[in-house]
Amino acid sequence: MPNNQTKKLVNGAMMVALFSILIAIAFYVPIVNLVAIIFAPLPLAWYSAKFDRGSAILVAIMGCISSFFIGSILIIPLAVICASIGVVMGDALRLKKSKVYLLMSSGITVLITFALQYVISIKLLNTDFIKEAMQMTRNEYEKSIELSQRITGQAPIDEKTLNQMFDTMQMALPAAIVLGVFFLTFIIVTSNLPLLKRFGVNVPKFNTFKNLRLPRSILWYYLILLSINLFISPETGSPLYVICLNLSMVLWLLLTLQGISFIHFCLDAYGSPSILKVLATIMAIPLYSFVLLIGIFDLGFDIRSFVKGKIQR
Repeated sequence: MPNNQTKKLVNGAMMVALFSILIAIAFYVPIVNLVAIIFAPLPLAWYSAKFDRGSAILVAIMGCISSFFIGSILIIPLAVICASIGVVMGDALRLKKSKVYLLMSSGITVLITFALQYVISIKLLNTDFIKEAMQMTRNEYEKSIELSQRITGQAPIDEKTLNQMFDTMQMALPAAIVLGVFFLTFIIVTSNLPLLKRFGVNVPKFNTFKNLRLPRSILWYYLILLSINLFISPETGSPLYVICLNLSMVLWLLLTLQGISFIHFCLDAYGSPSILKVLATIMAIPLYSFVLLIGIFDLGFDIRSFVKGKIQR
């Protein structure tokens, strides 16, 4: 028992030091900070996977306190987010949860942490950093319009269209934040799992992208949204319009990913070179409407079995 406690304390101190160093790099060093942010949760994820939840939370708190002494209060938001995702990742691995649980729990943790920090910044610091970022973006956009007008003699976009564009961006912010958070979480999880495996942690394997199969219920959600937009036509700016807009963005992305997965499945089934998969993925961006339609058919009908049957013949 004493040996186990000593091991826990020594490893905890090492992980706190390593976490603090990575957070300091992420906060102070340009360019390299992007890599440091991705791997900052690694020490706490390893510790949480090896030891109990209470000890992992205590080490995470100590890591945030240590980071505070390195970079003052400004470094705390980043440290809290990285510490939270590290503890949740490690806890899911220790409990031998599935890869879907690991990704979803980590993403939801980041969302909750981000939301709490946003509320605290508004209530205590009287600072709405999302609103300030939107205003900064608008100012930069207006400057580029003025520059273009001076060079060409005409404005590329009028004031009304500009207002509509930024109003839509503001209404779509919840979906954009959710998608951004889960994309970042996916990068962090997939980047850290191979290292955690090297350090003796049992990690779940992700299925290949070509075998991606989303729940069929997503197709029904999409059809319900289409029906609302066609038959009810919510007024622009209304709560129902904002909800439909944000849900549509998320579902568009999911169905587009399903369509790209089907294309990869077909190319792999016919033994196509990898470069074709890369080109197909790139072309899916401008042709997303067509790829989305493929994703709908892939979820609604068993066309993969049809492709397999054609190949076997």
